Amino acid sequence: MPHSSFRVTQRPCTFFDERPNEQDVNLLVVHNISLPAGVFGTEHVDALFTGNIDCAAHPSFTDLEGLKVSAHCFIRRDGQVLQYVPFNKRAWHAGVSEFKGRQRCNDFSIGIELEGTDTTPYTDAQYIALVACTRYIMQLYPDIISSHIVGHCDIAPGRKTDPGEAFDWQKFFKLLSE
Repeated sequence: MPHSSFRVTQRPCTFFDERPNEQDVNLLVVHNISLPAGVFGTEHVDALFTGNIDCAAHPSFTDLEGLKVSAHCFIRRDGQVLQYVPFNKRAWHAGVSEFKGRQRCNDFSIGIELEGTDTTPYTDAQYIALVACTRYIMQLYPDIISSHIVGHCDIAPGRKTDPGEAFDWQKFFKLLSE
């Protein structure tokens, strides 16, 4: 993902498959994740997405045993972007989901995880990296317009709450439009 203001580190991941229609990508989903919850800077998220998580490393990880999840990108607190799944492939990030009457959002969306929690403010470095990443994705997939950039909470209401109240949508869209 070439861009003058940031660089991307490719990470190995096998938790993805082919999209039903590669040309059908028209949604960007913003998530948050931290492992353990509320702890930042660990290698546990990377280990989860690469299939190497040690479920004995923390008591809260027992629920992760055998879990196969991924995102296209993960943005750390310092703005570093890790890419796990090529954009033209289907990452396993949305689960049971619906956008504008369409089910199975993984089929037609790109998922970006921010290192964070619903209630911890995101860093300026994360917003800058997310904007740069979003601009690049919008160039690749012109059907992703501002109204097609949503939170996980918007496509799985009642089941998911991320990126949460701490994510400043107004700030993000202002930066995106500059």
